[in-house]
Amino acid sequence: MARKDTAADAANPGRLKQIALTYKMTRKADKKIGLVLAAVGIVTFGVFLAIGFLIGHPIYLGILGLLLAFLASAIVFGRRAERAAFGQMEGQPGAAAAVLDNIGRGWNTTPAVAMNRSQDVVHRAVGKAGIVLVAEGNPNRVKTLLAAEKRKMNRIVADVPVHDLIVGTGDGQVPLKKLRTTMLKLPRVLTGPQVTATNDRLKAMGDLMSNMPLPKGPMPKGMKLPKGGPKAR
Repeated sequence: MARKDTAADAANPGRLKQIALTYKMTRKADKKIGLVLAAVGIVTFGVFLAIGFLIGHPIYLGILGLLLAFLASAIVFGRRAERAAFGQMEGQPGAAAAVLDNIGRGWNTTPAVAMNRSQDVVHRAVGKAGIVLVAEGNPNRVKTLLAAEKRKMNRIVADVPVHDLIVGTGDGQVPLKKLRTTMLKLPRVLTGPQVTATNDRLKAMGDLMSNMPLPKGPMPKGMKLPKGGPKAR
C-alpha cells in the first residue's frame, strides 16, 4: 500500500504540471481561455444551486453543481486546448504525421512513405477503411506524389481500397483539425485479419524513409533533405 501511495503522490505533481503547461500553451493562442472556463464553471454551479433552492435541497444540488461545473470546465478546456494545438501546428511540415500518430486503435500509420526535396510528403495509414494516403505540402506538387503512391498501392494490394487526402485549407482539402474525424468517417470494408495482412504486405515492400531517421511530430522549419538522399517514387 505504501508503494502505491508513493507512486500516486509522485504522479499527481506530474499531472498538475502537465495541466499547467497545457494551459499556458493554450493561453498563448486563446487569450480568453481563463474567462471562458470561469464563466462555464460559475454558470453551471449557479444553475444547479438555483434549482436546489427551488426544490429545497441547496446543499445536495450545490455539491452536484460543483462537481458538474468542474467537469464542464474540463471538457471545454480540453476542446479549446486541442483547437489551439491544431492552430499552432497548422502549416508546419510533419503536422499531419503527428495527428495520424494519435488517431487511435485499429490504424497502422507509416509517416513519410514519399517525399521530395521541397518537404512535400505523403503519409500512409492502414485500417478497416482500407489504405489512406495523407499528403501535406504544396497542393500542386503533392498531387504528383499521391498519384505515384496510389499507383504503387494498386499494384501491391489491388483488392484494397485506397483513399487520398490532402491536408490544407483550400478547396477539396481537409483541415488539420478535421483529419482524424474525416478518416474515422470512412466506410469500413476490411476485417481485422485483412488489415493485418495488408499492413504486413506493405511493410514487406519497404518504405522510402526506412533508412532515414525522422523526428516525431512536426519537422523543424527550414529542414532540408541531404544531397543524394531518397527521392519521391
